[in-house]
Amino acid sequence: MFRKPSLAVLVLSAAALTALPVASAFAQDAAASTPKEVKKAQRKAAREKKNAELSQLEKNGYNPNGEQNNYPQNLQNAQRKIDAQKAGKPAPASAP
Repeated sequence: MFRKPSLAVLVLSAAALTALPVASAFAQDAAASTPKEVKKAQRKAAREKKNAELSQLEKNGYNPNGEQNNYPQNLQNAQRKIDAQKAGKPAPASAP
């Protein structure tokens, strides 16, 4: 004779089945992290950080492809604006 499983058995079985793919995916990710892949991820993160910093500078007036006659001053002015925004102060007037 076939008996119907109780609700507790069904819930526990469903929980076990849903937990298996997550656990196995985690184990695969942990095992797949070779030193080469870790270095690649670190380089990618560093590149993304640099691109974000450059984007912030460009939003604040620096143009790396523009006229470079006032190169250091243009970059410094943009950085001052970013620093002032982070400090919550009004941006200083930029020099020509």
